[in-house]
Amino acid sequence: MKAASSVEVAVVRGERMDKGALQQLLRERRAAIAPEEYGLSRPSRQGRRAPGLSQSQMDQLLHRTHGTYNRLEAGKYPHPPEELLRDVARLLAFNEHEWTLLWLYTMHRDPPTPLHPTSGTEVREAWGHVVQSISEMAYISDQSWRVVTYNDAFAAMFPERKVCANTMRWMVLDPSARDVLMGWEDHWLPMALPQMRAAVAALPHDEHLAELEADILADPIAGPLYRAGGGGAFAHPDGDERPLNHAELGKGWVTLCAAEPLSHPRVRLMVMVFHPGEERRVGPPNVLRAP
Repeated sequence: MKAASSVEVAVVRGERMDKGALQQLLRERRAAIAPEEYGLSRPSRQGRRAPGLSQSQMDQLLHRTHGTYNRLEAGKYPHPPEELLRDVARLLAFNEHEWTLLWLYTMHRDPPTPLHPTSGTEVREAWGHVVQSISEMAYISDQSWRVVTYNDAFAAMFPERKVCANTMRWMVLDPSARDVLMGWEDHWLPMALPQMRAAVAALPHDEHLAELEADILADPIAGPLYRAGGGGAFAHPDGDERPLNHAELGKGWVTLCAAEPLSHPRVRLMVMVFHPGEERRVGPPNVLRAP
């Protein structure tokens, strides 16, 4: 009899761990939902009143055939449809982190879209304190590039410290940005437009993005480049270096560091590290690694 390879053992062990984690995630959230909230009676079990919704009540509320939810919670539903996962997550009041876990445990990949429509338009207040604690230029924008919060260092970049309301609109369409963003036509515009196209493709129903795209298409400079697919496949600025004419610090270069809060998909934390001087740094970027 052929012995199982280490890879096969690891796969089986990983599947078991995923099933156990999935069961714990769903059971805990199901137990927190009172049946009375939906006009149902609390199920009894072994002479006691069991907490939360039963599996059959889940099927009832999800409008699924009997046993559907049981298969999902038991880890016996291979490749469940996105619609079912989304309905379960909404019924159990998942947050975005729990939504991601549900996909990882069932589909072994991240979810294609956030669970809640507001996830890309808001951020917890604590992130505002994080931004204020950063000494470099820093701000947070939502999925439409509207500025949510920023620190004093970021405000100092703008003439008279007048911070723009939407960074994409400012970068692409505001003539005043071309004095701050040195080499605008070569270093900034071609990099911003692919980001815009990617956002519109991912969020076709976002009214703010639709309005912004219409204004970009109507612009005599940005419009033709946008239509022609200018900028190629560049989709995010993380790690990029670009020239900047800082309103108070003068000419230099900025290293762009982009991140996304885990609980707020499509919200962007941007940190801009300023390097004074007109000469761009040469050589590969330095990296950090765990010892």
